[in-house]
Formats: sequence, C-alpha cells, structure tokens
Amino acid sequence: MEKTIAIIGAGISGLLACKYALQKGFSPTVFEARNCIGGVWSKTLDSTKLQTPKNHYQFSDFAWPGSVTEAFPDHHQVMEYIYSYALHFNILPHIKFSYKVISIDYCTSPEEDMSSWELWGSTSEAFSPKGKWNVNVQDLLNSADTIKGYQFDFVILCLGKFSDLANIPQFPMNKGPEVFGGKVVHSMDYAAMDNAAEFIKDKRVIVVGFQKSAMDIGTEIAKVNRAKYPCTLLFRTAHWSVPENLVILTFWNLNRFSELIVHKPGEGFFLWLLAVLLSPLLWIYSKIVECYLKWLYPLSKYNMIPQHGFLTQIRSCMLTVLPAQFYERVSEGSLILKKARTFRLCKTGLIIDDEDVPLETDVVIFATGYKSDQKFASIFKSIDFQKYLIGSAAPFYRECIHPKIPQLAILGYSESHATLYTTEMRAKWLAHFLEGNFQLPSITEMEENRMKWEKCMRTYTSQNFKRGCVSVMLQIYCNDEICRDMNCNPRRKGTIFSELFAPYGPSDYENLCSSRRKMT
Repeated sequence: MEKTIAIIGAGISGLLACKYALQKGFSPTVFEARNCIGGVWSKTLDSTKLQTPKNHYQFSDFAWPGSVTEAFPDHHQVMEYIYSYALHFNILPHIKFSYKVISIDYCTSPEEDMSSWELWGSTSEAFSPKGKWNVNVQDLLNSADTIKGYQFDFVILCLGKFSDLANIPQFPMNKGPEVFGGKVVHSMDYAAMDNAAEFIKDKRVIVVGFQKSAMDIGTEIAKVNRAKYPCTLLFRTAHWSVPENLVILTFWNLNRFSELIVHKPGEGFFLWLLAVLLSPLLWIYSKIVECYLKWLYPLSKYNMIPQHGFLTQIRSCMLTVLPAQFYERVSEGSLILKKARTFRLCKTGLIIDDEDVPLETDVVIFATGYKSDQKFASIFKSIDFQKYLIGSAAPFYRECIHPKIPQLAILGYSESHATLYTTEMRAKWLAHFLEGNFQLPSITEMEENRMKWEKCMRTYTSQNFKRGCVSVMLQIYCNDEICRDMNCNPRRKGTIFSELFAPYGPSDYENLCSSRRKMT
C-alpha cells in the first residue's frame, strides 16, 4: 500500500520536505494555514534582508537568478526565489492553502506499551505497523467551524520557530500592558501591518529587545520620525553586531581546517589533541574581530561592548548583521540606546529599574522572540509528547527526530546561521530514511547521541547555550554525519587541499541523493 505523508507548513522547511518526498516517489499532502508559501518571508519588515550571504542561503540544486547581484538580497527577492523554486519542482499542487492543522494524535492499539519500545516506532524504520497519525484540520475558507480528520503514516512538522506564538514578558499584577495608556504590540504584529509607517509616525516609540528584529524596527522607526520623536531601544544585554563584509569573511572560512580547531562530540584522542593545540587560533581570531568591531563602531561611547566573547555568541546562533546607518541614527538623536535590568509599565510609559520618573511613550513594541517550544508542543494531543518537547535540553537526534515520538520528524526547528542550507541537508536525510535506505539507532543510542551534542555545545556557550542550534563552527561535521547515515561520500571536493581549505556550501551537496557509494 502507498504510504501517506502529511507536511504541516509551507515555509522553506515544508517546501524542502515536499520536494524531496516527491523525489522519492511519495505524494505528500502539505497543509498551510496561510494563503501563500514562504513562512516568515511572506510578511516581514520592509527593511528585512538576508543575514547570510546568498551563496550559503540557496537551494543546492536551484541557484539564485543572475538578476540578483546583491550578496544579501532583500525579502522581496527572497520571496521571488522561493516561489520560483516551488514552481520549478511543481510543489504548489500538493499544498492545501488556508488549511490550519488544529492537532495531531498518534494512535496505536490499546495493548501497545510505547514506553517499553527499544526501537523508534518499534522497528527503527520510518513506517511502522504499530500506529498512525490522526491529523485534525480546519478549512479556514469554506468550513471554518468544521474540523475534518485525516490519517497519515508519517508526519513532518514544518511550523517555523519565528512566527505565530509571540513571547511577551510576564509582569506582576497592574504592572503590565493592561495599565498602559498607549499601544502595545509584538514585532510579529508590527511586521504584518500594511500601514506600519503610519502607525508609528510622529509617536514616541520604545522597542524592547536587542536581537535582529529589535534593531531593524528601531532603525526603521528612527528613519521615519527622526530626532523630533526619537525611538528608544530598551535592552538588558548588548550583543556583537557585525557588518556584512565580516559575515562574508566568516562564511568564506567555513572549511574543514577551521573545524579541526573545535572540539566535537564523541571525538577520539587525536582530534581532541589537535583541537587543544590549535585552540589559540580561535582565541586570536575572536579578539581580532572584537577589536575590529570596537574600532569600526562607537561601542565604548554608547556603553555597547558585550560582556561575552564574539565566538561565544556565534556558537549560540546569534550572529546579527547591523542595520545600515544604525549608529548614524544614534548619533543624530533619532535612536536612543538604553540598558535596563528590569522594567514595568505604567499609565504613561515604562518605569526603568525602579526609577522615580517614567520613560514616557505612546507605543511599546516587544521584539522579544517567540514561544517556539510551546508552539510545537501544543499541536500534539498527547501530554507526554508535549512534555518531551518542552522539557528536553537537547530535543532531537540529527536535529529532526525525537527518539520517543514515532513516525514523525520536525524540520526547521534547529537554528543556524544558514537555515535553508542546514534544513535542506536534513530534508535529504529524511527522504532517504522514508525511502528505507537506512534505519535509526535504538532509542537509547539516539538519546546518548543528543546528550553528547548538548555537552559539547555547553562547553563553548556556557550561559548562552541555546538548544536546537546547528553551530556554524561544526556545519561540515554535522553534514558528514548525515552523509554517512545516507551511505553517501561526505568528501565533496576534488583534491586534498580543497577538501581542507575550500569553504563548503549548499552547492557541494547538489547531487548527494544520486551519488551514493558504499562506505567502508
């Protein structure tokens, strides 16, 4: 019988999952709650552009068009590129638009005790005779009040981490948004506005946060309102932000030699010793970059020097490209930088660190991220499955399989400095798994593997540890593991010199699924 596959979400992860499932002969059904593809790229800030050089943010078998000459295309160009990909590989006919998945539930026979299974799904294969997934879907256009049930042999969650469920800070009673006399929105809502410029025009605005969205929004508002109505960027911790040329240099140095400097999970004595001997190179590189950024930007003048090292940050998947003219806006007074340990809202604005005089404002925009764990967990009916996602520090094997959730994979959960690149590698791996080309290790072995990864990541990131992060320093090492699982050759270059010192990117894995050879 033909095996059925459900893909939930038609962002980049969903498109990749669908494309490679089609390539293996399956006919997946993609459910997308919106009326378009692209995920977060379909509705974002007008100033949004790639933070990754386009040669590292591209599909391995579908290059950017020659008309895109910029190293960092804007969101309009990205959307056109994504749509062209979907058309080229005939993905759109498989997508049910405006179909919102309400819940999914794994159904097995009553006598089955899943907690006793030693193998994933009881067989270590993608499709198990032990159970199926019930997927409950709401047709938002035709029958909004009716929930229709579907049944599938395998489910791929591609919900995206940066959408839908906003993370708003919790406040004590009568110290939150309910007492504020102005407008309070999340960056997600601001980005979705068709009249965002009118919403903030000639208003005093405070943006809370200091990651990419906060900096982009603050710069955008400062450009509109200028110094007459300055925008305040309120944050707790300063982070390193870099110019585009440094990002290009960083990606250019992503080669096998640079990975010899980094400790890896489960490494042997020789690799451990090599990383120890070469580790001073990392320290030197980090200090050179930090000195360069201090020279390039007025960090000391505005008390913006981070307390953590540059490499600690990028290992935590927190590399941020500084918006154009950011410090020019600060210098002219249209953008005000303000650190605060704590704050609360009052009728007229924000009270910072228990100061007596409130910081008056008309609009507060929380650029404080998303509750991605809760978003992914809430789609499961099973309380146990919900706990697996929320309670685990290192949730997934190969960044897409939970050892205790059978017949299901999650793509796009793990962050990366090159999200499309890392997601496509796992989509290829998953397609090979669905085809039956390899089996998963035992549940115990998968759990031991992911805990080794967590220990390795914590060694370098300490308090900045972020689960679900494919470190830019070990991108090739992660890809090597995937290639070996697929019984493919992980060495993608032609000579020993290029293998060691040439950068690796998506195009190196273009023919991965069709160039397998027996590994020894």
